[in-house]
Amino acid sequence: MTQVVEGGYAGEFGAGARLRSLAELVAEGDVVVLSGAGLSTESGIPDYRGETGRRRRAEPMTYQTFTGSAVARRRYWARSHLGWRHITAAHPNTGHRAVAELQRRGLVSGIITQNVDGLHQAAGARDVIELHGALSRVVCLACGDRSARERLDERLRAANPGWEARAADAGAVNPDGDVVIGDADAETFRVVDCERCGGVLKPDVIFFGENVPPGRVQDCYALTEGAGALLVLGSSLTVLSGYRFVRRAAEHGVPVGIVNRGATRGDEHALVTLDAPLGATLQALLGELDDRVS
Repeated sequence: MTQVVEGGYAGEFGAGARLRSLAELVAEGDVVVLSGAGLSTESGIPDYRGETGRRRRAEPMTYQTFTGSAVARRRYWARSHLGWRHITAAHPNTGHRAVAELQRRGLVSGIITQNVDGLHQAAGARDVIELHGALSRVVCLACGDRSARERLDERLRAANPGWEARAADAGAVNPDGDVVIGDADAETFRVVDCERCGGVLKPDVIFFGENVPPGRVQDCYALTEGAGALLVLGSSLTVLSGYRFVRRAAEHGVPVGIVNRGATRGDEHALVTLDAPLGATLQALLGELDDRVS
């Protein structure tokens, strides 16, 4: 079975015992998973607050900046147009596949993800609540029409022939799917508008400074309150968007397990925590569950 190495929690017992405790929690079933960017870093998509995020010092786009400046929108779409190829090239990793397998076994009853990459679904997971939306969709801020990102990509390529080759100084992909490019390259990029009404297009994701739709939040609260356990995977829980569900679980007596690289804001509410690689830990969890029924 894959070995899990504890990476920094000063607990009362070691990683092996913590893994067994996590398996006991999951084996009861009716688990709701809350996943964050740390689950997707092994697929090559960086996060903002973990190790990859700190190396990039990425500055996220805010809703206020996007809606208030045509220049900012052009820069965003230029960067996002180049970054989209990295998002579409990403594949589910061991952690995503393990979550899908836990759902297939009937142990996971719900999945809430803070990620916008669609990798849970690509791994075979069903009925995923995308808390912060999905990069695979685009929404018009005027008429509300939603369309596929693939269609927008086709239109942007047609409007900017040869532009990708000219933007040769593009940097690494950022967590929200864009890349850093020079201002001169961004200034030559042509943005397209909504095909239905001519309005401003925005990726169908929640930008910083934007609120998650209340109905979506209530659906997540309902899942959390009725869960047998809440399993947090790859989230520092720094922002309220995810942390509120851990807090709600604690208020309703729902046990919480956390697997993350580094400490999290929700550790005080957790029954068991593991500071360890997500993919290896979840694969080891499946092995531990297999051992319990063999």
